[in-house]
Amino acid sequence: MMKRVRWVALATAVVLVLGVVAVDAAADLTLTILFDNTVYDERLEADWGFAALVEYGEHTILFDTGNSGSILLANMGTLGVDPETIEIIVLSHIHGDHVNGLFALLDAGISPTVYVPDRFPQWFVERVGKRCEVVEVSDSVEIVPGVHSTGELVASPVEQGLVIETVCGIVVVTGCAHPGIVRIVERAKGVVDDEIKLVVGGFHLLQHGKTHVLRVIDDLRALGVRGACPTHCTGDDAIALFAEEFGDDYVRGGVGRIIHILGSLE
Repeated sequence: MMKRVRWVALATAVVLVLGVVAVDAAADLTLTILFDNTVYDERLEADWGFAALVEYGEHTILFDTGNSGSILLANMGTLGVDPETIEIIVLSHIHGDHVNGLFALLDAGISPTVYVPDRFPQWFVERVGKRCEVVEVSDSVEIVPGVHSTGELVASPVEQGLVIETVCGIVVVTGCAHPGIVRIVERAKGVVDDEIKLVVGGFHLLQHGKTHVLRVIDDLRALGVRGACPTHCTGDDAIALFAEEFGDDYVRGGVGRIIHILGSLE
């Protein structure tokens, strides 16, 4: 069935329903950035790190947990996010600015299934495993129907991303992109063979100059990436280049940004 889709911008959220694509079915997606070192919603506290809540159909997944449990929980409270709704936590990589908030969430009484790359430190896996189920990911795996891990990408450190199916194409969520944002997107295309609607998260370009960033943008465009929401470790200069090069397909990130992609149109 063919569906016609369009952009609709809201005050603190953006509804993304671009393009014309053929789909059988897909769930509604709401992605909320709960932790970031850039600010979108001035009511929230920023700190170095990243966390994003993925609400997909009936499922609620937290991707990364930021650098501080207290800040994460406070931001969740301000946005009305109940920790008990989180059934799954996916950790992109072992760095503290992506995993340090985990234990405050567990202390809040939740017991999610936690997905980590297979090469995560064993001490961390054992510590978390005493509190809840841990799934160690090597190859790509479907976490819930329509939401996939990229599988482990070897780098320093190893990392995984999320690939989410929508009517508009796939949404790729990345923590820091240590393996390279282009490499992660290439892997995502191998996981789900569809157009790439949006790439969200840290692109790890903070230390790179304009020439390198523009090359990355060209490579992403060549892969068919239609929208970009770079934040966290992407760096202000690189984010500005993405905004300039992607134009209307650039989505401003930061803590408090809410992105909706509708699974169907009325």
